[in-house]
Order: sequence, then structure tokens, then C-alpha cells
Amino acid sequence: MILGIGTDLANIERIERTLDRFGDRFRNRVFTEHEQTRAERRKDSAGTYAKRWAAKEACSKALGTGLRMGIAWKDMAVTNLRTGQPVMQVTGWAAERLAAMTPPGHRAVIHVSLTDDHPWAQAFVVIEAVPDPG
Repeated sequence: MILGIGTDLANIERIERTLDRFGDRFRNRVFTEHEQTRAERRKDSAGTYAKRWAAKEACSKALGTGLRMGIAWKDMAVTNLRTGQPVMQVTGWAAERLAAMTPPGHRAVIHVSLTDDHPWAQAFVVIEAVPDPG
């Protein structure tokens, strides 16, 4: 069963200007250390940051809150499996919200898809409740 769906579109050039203007202050407020390390290793670091920005926005929408009600940017983090598949991890208030919206006897699975086509980065997040076999 689907618990929430969110999508967001980010302008890569806008994120690049924000990075140029605010630098580490912006990076440290919005992105985890792991996300920063991954982005800084890439040739198109602004595009990588923009995709993760969009994913966080989309995740907050899928959680039914948007970026309000106590959710923090770093409560949502995008990592990647060895295959490159993006994975959304939630902590703090986002994890509490996810637990509250997950029906008893189920576990939540967050699916995330990222894409970019300059100057746009886009993310889709679907939160699914699947029966918990345990």
C-alpha cells in the first residue's frame, strides 16, 4: 500500500549560485557529511547537490509534511547502493513521522528516483508499506 508520494524539481544553476554565495554554511545546514563527500567527488557537484535537494523536498512531501512540523534537512539523506541505486535514509523527526504513518504489521520502504537534464534536477519519492513477515 502506498503511504505517500512526493516529487520535486530543482534548478541546478540556482543551487550552484547558492553554493557559491553561502558555501559550507549551506552545505552543512542541508547535506550530511556523506552527501557532501559524494557531491564533492563529482565533476558536476552542483548537479549532485541539486538532485539530493530535490530528493529531500520530495521525501518531505511524501511524509505529508513538507519542510515544516520539525523536519530537518539532515533528517533525510540520500546514499547509494554499490549498484548506484539511490536510497533515502531518514532519522530524527522524519523517522518518527514515517513510523507514525506506517500501519501496524507493516514496514515502510522508501523508493527514490533521481534524474537531471541541465538545468533541471528531479526526484520522485514513493513510500510504500509492505507486510512485515516478522
